[in-house]
Amino acid sequence: MPTYEFNCGSCGNVFEKFLPITSGSAYDCPNCGSSAKKKISGGIGLIFKGAGFYINDYKKPEAAEAEKVNS
Repeated sequence: MPTYEFNCGSCGNVFEKFLPITSGSAYDCPNCGSSAKKKISGGIGLIFKGAGFYINDYKKPEAAEAEKVNS
């Protein structure tokens, strides 16, 4: 089940709910009790490929030099 983000038009409260995909697009705000609408989001498109995420992208330059010397 995905987590959806809701926005209340009355009080401006933003909250999340863990709901099934078949749930409706409106939900009661826990802050004021009025109807809140489901926010539209694109989600995240995070893909890990290759020999290693950390090794390829976020290693400090001095650590890479030390690895070359030790090899």
